[in-house]
Amino acid sequence: MATAQLRLEPGTLWAKIKDRTEYALGCGALQSIPTEYEFVEDNGISFLVRILSNLARKDEAKKRQEQKKAASSKEFNPFLPYEEDLFVANISDTHLCLLNKFNVVDNHLLIVTRAFEEQESWLTLQDFESMWACLAEFEGLAFYNAGKIAGASQRHKHLQIVPLPLVPNGLKMPIEPWLTSARFQGSVGKIPDFPFVHAIAKLEPAWVESPLSAAVETLELYYALLHTVGLSGDGVGDSSQAGAYNLLATREWILIVVRSQEEFNSISVNSLGFAGALLVKNEQQMRILKEYGPINILRSVAQSL
Repeated sequence: MATAQLRLEPGTLWAKIKDRTEYALGCGALQSIPTEYEFVEDNGISFLVRILSNLARKDEAKKRQEQKKAASSKEFNPFLPYEEDLFVANISDTHLCLLNKFNVVDNHLLIVTRAFEEQESWLTLQDFESMWACLAEFEGLAFYNAGKIAGASQRHKHLQIVPLPLVPNGLKMPIEPWLTSARFQGSVGKIPDFPFVHAIAKLEPAWVESPLSAAVETLELYYALLHTVGLSGDGVGDSSQAGAYNLLATREWILIVVRSQEEFNSISVNSLGFAGALLVKNEQQMRILKEYGPINILRSVAQSL
């Protein structure tokens, strides 16, 4: 089984993130998107809903990407080459860590493959080893938007990590109360309150001591979860995934949700939505979200039961 040599010196990543953030803000490479937030209650869960204060910055960057693509007749890839002012650390021979250029959440990291791989390819041992190397440094929520329908904005393979807690109300994330209700058969479980196709498995926080061993265990569970939700996950043959999905993982659990569409009434949803954190662009979208309810929106973009 192929492994990647880790390059990240243990105990250094958080300081590197803080240093690079300060530098990247100063030179203008990091263009944080300001938001306000409120909680929207639905079925006992306080969903964190952020509303953008200014989307112009990201829209302008997207326009520039499209202009570059048109001029070169080649799709623009912000990760190859990556923007050096956003570089945080080398994780391994196969992966490196960048700041998310247009971050909504502070200290939002991207775990990017050095060589181009499709975002719609299966996750690998090296992907999970890099994920665990980062989770060993600070408590975070790792996630993967597996395909455009799942919320991926770039084709170049990248996982993401945001620090926990996500919310300033004593919970690590809004869906935490639901996680405790998961019912397991063997290693794979279901959450009764989730009205859509999903599967969850428990991870061991102590695995942070050995990212490689953790990756081996996590890869096996990943295949089991994919099988449970009806996506082929044997890692053999075709490298392209069988369908779009969102993957979320902490030191304690890993969750997969099957996707059916990218958005609901113009409200885009990525992996963070299934952690209970949603983003709307304006007051009109906020009204739609409150009218239909966060859970109905998640059901609509997932594969409803």
